[in-house]
Amino acid sequence: MNKSVAMFTVVVFLAVHGMFGSEKIKTENFEFKYNGNKLAGFLDLPEGRAASGIAILVPGYGKTNFNEHHWYYDLLRSAFIQLGFACCEWDKAGCGKSEGAFDVNQPVQSSAKEVLAAISELKCRNIPGSANIGLWGISRAGWICPLVIQEYLAIAFWISVSGTDDKENFGYLLESNFRIEGRSETQTQLLISEWRQGNDLFRKGGSFEEYQKATQILRQDTFWLSVSGGQYTQEGYLRNQKQFISEQHEFDEETGLMIYVPHFRETLEKINCPVLAIFGEKDANVDWRKTMALYRETIGSKKNARLTMKSLPDCNHSMIKCKTGGIHETINKWDYGDGYLETIKAWLQGNRFGK
Repeated sequence: MNKSVAMFTVVVFLAVHGMFGSEKIKTENFEFKYNGNKLAGFLDLPEGRAASGIAILVPGYGKTNFNEHHWYYDLLRSAFIQLGFACCEWDKAGCGKSEGAFDVNQPVQSSAKEVLAAISELKCRNIPGSANIGLWGISRAGWICPLVIQEYLAIAFWISVSGTDDKENFGYLLESNFRIEGRSETQTQLLISEWRQGNDLFRKGGSFEEYQKATQILRQDTFWLSVSGGQYTQEGYLRNQKQFISEQHEFDEETGLMIYVPHFRETLEKINCPVLAIFGEKDANVDWRKTMALYRETIGSKKNARLTMKSLPDCNHSMIKCKTGGIHETINKWDYGDGYLETIKAWLQGNRFGK
C-alpha cells in the first residue's frame, strides 16, 4: 500500500483560527486496549458544550505520531469542531505513546478491528457524541472503513479521502510516477511489464535467478530503486518470498494485483450510511477514476443512494495543492487544495450533521 500522510496534531488546549472561524478545542488523553497493547491517542472536544457526534480519524499507510503539532490536521479537526463534533485519533502500535511493535503490513482487517475497539471504548465511557460516530479516512482507510461499517451498522457517515478500489494500487503508483519522472511511454510500459513479471515470479515461488532475469531494466531504474528499497540480495529475496507466500494472500489473476478485502464490492454494496468521497485529480498513488467508478457501481447503485463524490483538480493523494502529484514533487508551499475543507463542511451541514 502506498505511503500517505502520517502527520497528526496534538495539543492540550488549542484555539484554531481561520476559514472556519475561531473555536477553542479541549484535548484529552484517550487510551484503549487492542491486541494486547495499550494504544494511546487523544479526544478533541469543543469547549463549553457537549459534542453532537464524534469523528474518528483513520490514517493511511505508515507510522503516525499524534504528539507532533502540524497544520495538516489542525484545520481538519477545526472543521469538525466548528460543526459541534469531537475528534478521536490514536497512534498505531509502536508509534507515539502506543505500546507494541509497529507493523507496516498490518492487515486491513486488523486495522478495522482496532477502530471497532476504539468505538467500544468511546461507548463504554459514554463520551458525549458517542451515539453519533462517523469516520474520516484517507487512502488505505478506504478498505478499513467499509469493514468497520459492516460490523458497526450505526456508523453515522463515512468521509473517504483518496479512497482505494478493490485491488492493490502499486502498479498504478509505478506507472503514474514513471511518466511524471520523465520516462517515455515505451519505457514506462517496458518497466511495468518487467514489474508484473517479477511480481508474478515472486508470489508464485519463482527462483531468484528467474526474478533477476525478468527485471533487468526495472532494477536499474532510479525511481524503482527509490520506492523498492534497493536491489534484492538472494538471501533477502528468498526470506521475503517465503514469508510472503506463507501469509496466503489473495490475488486477481488477470492483473496479478493483491486483493486486500475479498468480496469488497459486496461489502461496499451493503453500506447504507451517507458517504462523501473526495479525490485529487493529480493523485499519482491511487487510481481515483477506478475508485469513483467502483463507488458509483456499488454504494451509488441503490435507489436511495446517499453517495456524494467530488474530484479536486489541484490536489495530490494527500489533498495537498500540487503541480504533478508525483511522490518526489517538491512543494514550496504546503496547503490543502482549493475546496477540500469547504466540501467536507458543506456536505456535513447538508446532511444535517453537527450544529
